[in-house]
Amino acid sequence: MVSTRRTAVVAGAFFLVTEVAAIGGLALYGPVLQDADYVVGPGADTRVFLGALFEIVLAAAVVGTGVVLFPILKKQNEGAALGYVCARLLEAAVIIVGIISVLSVVKLRRESGGSADSDAASLVTAGKTLVAIHDWTFLMGPNFILGANSLVLAWLMYRAGLVPRFIAVLGLVGGALICASATGVMFGLYEQVSVAGSIAAIPVFAWEVSLAVWLIAKGFEPAALLRENSEGKREEVRHPVIG
Repeated sequence: MVSTRRTAVVAGAFFLVTEVAAIGGLALYGPVLQDADYVVGPGADTRVFLGALFEIVLAAAVVGTGVVLFPILKKQNEGAALGYVCARLLEAAVIIVGIISVLSVVKLRRESGGSADSDAASLVTAGKTLVAIHDWTFLMGPNFILGANSLVLAWLMYRAGLVPRFIAVLGLVGGALICASATGVMFGLYEQVSVAGSIAAIPVFAWEVSLAVWLIAKGFEPAALLRENSEGKREEVRHPVIG
């Protein structure tokens, strides 16, 4: 029980870190995304590098949630639990690709110091291309893949009763909504960073924060853990290990 409680606290902490790091990182390296002429301008490189560190922490925390929760989730459905870990790894990889594209803009800006004005247009085009790569990774990682991850985790939590049902239902709604929103963005219905996009992201944000707070404050539901332990003991009796 003690190790299970520790697992819940660590998982909850990882979820909180993902939220703080995601918001902080985007705010810090925002100038690269918002200024098309950043690559030929004065820049704010230190701020962008700090944002990149936030993204690295974000990727590590994303992986951490999957790894830490796996021993608990595999008792419900090992295949789904393994899929959750792999999808979190994929999400982290996409995040890293996105921040690499942002850092590449900074590198171009630094190496182009003193370039002729005739090169400015090509540099701006290259910068816009790298930002476009980031924008697509931002759509795939924190939207499509995050939505799928939320659906799998919320389903496992709901099925096992590891957390209150309203939290699990919030995850199911949030995961489905963010995937639907990402589809709308992909087909040009609205911009990802817009009122509609922000509203669609609220439920999945609320799901992760509420899950994190519950895991840290209360841990997994004791009744669900007792049920898992009793089922596990019955399996051992039914299929004894010989040797």
